[in-house]
Amino acid sequence: MSTLYLTLLAGLLLIVGLAVYALSLWRQVWARQRSEKNAAEARRKQLGKNIGLLASSLLDEQVPLIEGAIRIKVLLDHYDSSLSGDARCLVFHRLFEATADVPTHAAWKALPRSDRRRYETRFQELELQHKAAARTAARWLLDDGLRETQADT
Repeated sequence: MSTLYLTLLAGLLLIVGLAVYALSLWRQVWARQRSEKNAAEARRKQLGKNIGLLASSLLDEQVPLIEGAIRIKVLLDHYDSSLSGDARCLVFHRLFEATADVPTHAAWKALPRSDRRRYETRFQELELQHKAAARTAARWLLDDGLRETQADT
């Protein structure tokens, strides 16, 4: 064989080898994309379940209204921004904003009793003012809101 044929054969083998390598890299990319998509879908499904559980708990008064509303708002923001921004969910945003300055966890426990009572009084006022709207929003999420967004995916 001549040198030209050997050079062409070596070039062809190199091209085929690189093509096989590129294909294997693309398969890894596609597998990673599938995996990330599946993980995102599982995360979204779990968020939907958690929102439904919180909405149900809020309706059954198993969770304090303020706490339930705040948790629902935060989960909705991660679940679906358009659902979170829906006018029927506005009450969750209002309660979140109205309590944004309240200390939590250790800071709450460190508060003097008089400050805690002041916040608790404010919670009661907010609950009286927004209870019906929060319950209506929670019922809508369970009956329609979460189902509509699940149907879209």
